[in-house]
Amino acid sequence: MPDLRLYIIKMNITRENVDALNAVVKVDIAKEDYSDKVEKILTDYRKTANIPGFRKGHVPMGMVKKQYGKAVLVDEVNKLLQDALNKYLTEEKLDVLGQPLPKPQDDIDWDAEGFSFEFELGLAPEFDVNLKSKKAITQYNIVADDKMIDEQIERIQKQYGKLVSQDAVEKDSEITGAYTNEEREIDNKVTLTLDKFKGKATAKQFIGAKAGDVIVLKTKGLFEDDHDLMHALKIEHDDAHGLDIEVSFTISEINERELADLDQELFDKLFGKDGVTSVTELKAKIKEDAEKQFVQQADQKLLNDVTEYLVDNTKFDLPAEFLTKWMQTAGEKEMDAEQAKEEYDKSEKSLRYQLIEGKLIEENNVQVTMDDIKGHAREMIKGQMAQFGQMNPSDKELDDIAARVLSNQDEARRISEQLVSQKLLSLYKEKANIKVKELSYEKFVKEVYGDK
Repeated sequence: MPDLRLYIIKMNITRENVDALNAVVKVDIAKEDYSDKVEKILTDYRKTANIPGFRKGHVPMGMVKKQYGKAVLVDEVNKLLQDALNKYLTEEKLDVLGQPLPKPQDDIDWDAEGFSFEFELGLAPEFDVNLKSKKAITQYNIVADDKMIDEQIERIQKQYGKLVSQDAVEKDSEITGAYTNEEREIDNKVTLTLDKFKGKATAKQFIGAKAGDVIVLKTKGLFEDDHDLMHALKIEHDDAHGLDIEVSFTISEINERELADLDQELFDKLFGKDGVTSVTELKAKIKEDAEKQFVQQADQKLLNDVTEYLVDNTKFDLPAEFLTKWMQTAGEKEMDAEQAKEEYDKSEKSLRYQLIEGKLIEENNVQVTMDDIKGHAREMIKGQMAQFGQMNPSDKELDDIAARVLSNQDEARRISEQLVSQKLLSLYKEKANIKVKELSYEKFVKEVYGDK
């Protein structure tokens, strides 16, 4: 069999740089590059061709060429073309964006002695990344203050407390009943507290009511969030938005929640035997657990802010026209020029950050090894097992489950991307211009997200 690599070497490939971001590659394929290969395939076809009137293996070669020759030629030329182009891009170390776009050729003469094909390339820009912003980027250190800890303790006491029956609804009552609306076929039993309603007037309707009483409510503005209305009435997501009807709430049961005592029995339920032995230790544990969660939220905020800074302050041009054209055929569905332009505009910011991120990874030798991925998978699995009470899994158990998880390429890729983000975050903390600001979670939410 002819060696395909020899054919690729003999091909003539030239490049013309249109500008710093665009180039055209021309690939010339001579007859000698493909003729032996085509002849070999057609000879094999002849041996196996099943054509009426001829014995197998005795079909005239001329008939085989007439029937299959052009299709085989086109297929082999395309294979040679793609192999040659890929090899050329690799050897020349060209950093291309998207994929090479073939220039249209509607009049190819497949009987010619050779062929020429041209491809448009979009080239990655040259640029520098400066992590040292003039204005410092805030890294939040979110702490659990006394107010938050006390509120969490009260929630725990309510959760583990006893229900005591009441004759009439009071401010802190737990009320069980059913929302109904015959026309909309709504009939959903729930337990609620008055603080869930948006307006004070709604809560006021319940005060003093007794079991068996019916409260008529308007759904519009009943809750702060329409998703709460969806769950309260057990209706579809789309039906809840903008719903403006009356529903009846029939009270069936009224209770008050007697707070559980902060004693060893409660501590053991929460943290296992003697895991916590005093209210002081309970507060310390709640503070520790809450602040672990806050670190993730603060880190994500920092990652978002540094990303925003880098995209806004790392200036370079992109081959926008080429990328827009490439997007027309790159997806599962073809797009027209206008749709591709819209898609490019939406994805340009993401593309810019991918290029910036790639440069930072290369310049700072950010690497994720298979051992890193396995270690992360093991820790993730260990944490999940702990939630179900399996506190001490063996190394073999962890290794076996991790192997199954990582056999899924999508999951392995997700973990790898997660680890790259973590390493980039460490890089940003080390090299970016960052100021640390300590505040409570409540103040963090107000500062970052507004009064929500």
